[in-house]
Amino acid sequence: MSAPDYGHAFALWRDQAPEWHAYTHHPFVEGLRSGTLPRANFLHYLRQDYIFLIHFARAWALAAAKAETLAEIQAASGIVQALAHVEMPLHVQICAAEGIDATALEATEEAPANLAYTRYVLEAGYSGDFLDLMAALAPCVLGYGEIGARLDGSGGPYADWINTYAGDEYQALCRDVGALIDQALAHRLGPDWAGLPRAQVLAQRFAIATRLEVGFWQMGLDGS
Repeated sequence: MSAPDYGHAFALWRDQAPEWHAYTHHPFVEGLRSGTLPRANFLHYLRQDYIFLIHFARAWALAAAKAETLAEIQAASGIVQALAHVEMPLHVQICAAEGIDATALEATEEAPANLAYTRYVLEAGYSGDFLDLMAALAPCVLGYGEIGARLDGSGGPYADWINTYAGDEYQALCRDVGALIDQALAHRLGPDWAGLPRAQVLAQRFAIATRLEVGFWQMGLDGS
């Protein structure tokens, strides 16, 4: 399938990220598609992802603080709301059905790959500006959208997970985030931002975050 249309910046950054295919077609992802991923590995990933989402929500809250327009504040705060009140409770529900209660979930020790990724994203926001943070956040949001769209209809034991990211609500979120990034770039750098040196710095941030996403999947596959 062709890449989904999540905006101009996504298309450029995606093509400049050497490990994008390794991320979106990782063996962990293919195990979700085929249904052959061991359940224990999926639950290990979910526990780590729950901790990841805590930091991810903090990063989007930081984006609201770094924002320059009301639209940016509204978008960032809306994502924090969705993470805290929709996606994370879904993790709690799935894990509870597998005998992992909320207390155990909260007590999950962060894996090194999780630490590396989440702290990279947060540091991008602490040391950089709104654009740095968007470039570091984009691979997760938009990559999961691309994966969900590609795996749509696979069925099997991980159909609920796939349907979450293939569904209309999440796909609309991806388009909104892609538009937010495009608007933020034009607002700060002008309509010809893609030809500026800053564009290469942001593309590199996107590529590094993509590489860390590959490591996150590998952590799930290794169960460590």
